[in-house]
Amino acid sequence: MSGSGNNLETRSLLDELRSFDKGGFFDLGHPLLNRIAESFVKAAGIGAIQAVSREAYFTAVESVNGDATTGSTEIGAPKRHHRFPDFRGESNRKSVEALVKNTGIESMQWGLAAGMYSGITYGLKEARGVHDWKNSLMAGAATGAVLALTTGEQSHEQVVQCAITGAAISTAANLLTGIF
Repeated sequence: MSGSGNNLETRSLLDELRSFDKGGFFDLGHPLLNRIAESFVKAAGIGAIQAVSREAYFTAVESVNGDATTGSTEIGAPKRHHRFPDFRGESNRKSVEALVKNTGIESMQWGLAAGMYSGITYGLKEARGVHDWKNSLMAGAATGAVLALTTGEQSHEQVVQCAITGAAISTAANLLTGIF
């Protein structure tokens, strides 16, 4: 007993990350729920890191180049598309609030996409008895369509385009899995 306790105390962060993929992080009582929750949490974390990293990059570029709003309008000049429009608030508190709010929204989108895709592919595999490109196609199309609905401006064309893009990317990834 003391050996296992000692083992737990000396586990490194790397060991924890390795066990995350092997044993599962959640036990919600059903493999489908576990898979959805794990995919959601992993992708939401990645989405949050990506959003904050992007904002840090744009802030650093602005501080080096000056205010981007008064920049050049020449063709080929870098354009500033601030993902977080309220980041430059009246105070630091408003800037931090905007950063947290928008990072949360983006991480939810990433988590929704990953959890939904993972859940649909798992459900189709269980229902059909096979995991193939058709499962990836259907899961990618459904995930793309739902993800399009999470953006501010939804149109029929945008939803269809995102469904087709999701289906194409997930099918290609499935087909290329065995090659690389």
